[in-house]
Amino acid sequence: MRNLDFSHLYSNAVGFERMARELEGLFEQKTAAYPPYNIEKREQDGYRITLAVAGFGREELELETENGTLKIKGRKVAAPAERQFLHQGIAERDFELAFKLSQHVEVRDARLEHGLLVIDLARELPEALKPRAIPIGQGEPLALPS
Repeated sequence: MRNLDFSHLYSNAVGFERMARELEGLFEQKTAAYPPYNIEKREQDGYRITLAVAGFGREELELETENGTLKIKGRKVAAPAERQFLHQGIAERDFELAFKLSQHVEVRDARLEHGLLVIDLARELPEALKPRAIPIGQGEPLALPS
């Protein structure tokens, strides 16, 4: 894959360093294959991430948000007794995933059901950013200077 250099943006765009770093990160980011997951758009401002985490309990999963990134970690607790598998098709390895969240997207709920970790997200725009209607009143016409 081609490497793109965004370093010239740092000196020409004051205040946009973060955006340039994020663009660099998008091109460097590798797609994680484990655990498998889905990302759904649920409604106008709702999203859902579903991860297949078969074999993990609640105490072995960790979710946190930091600087607009949702991090999901799975740390498998070692089994107390030595097990001998004839076939092991269920991967019980540690994992760490990170999802970059868009501005104003917050985690609303997370639950573990039937081996799936379901995380609901919602975009919550602050009142100042929501569109608002401006009423047109009746007033005196402005006098033009002569």
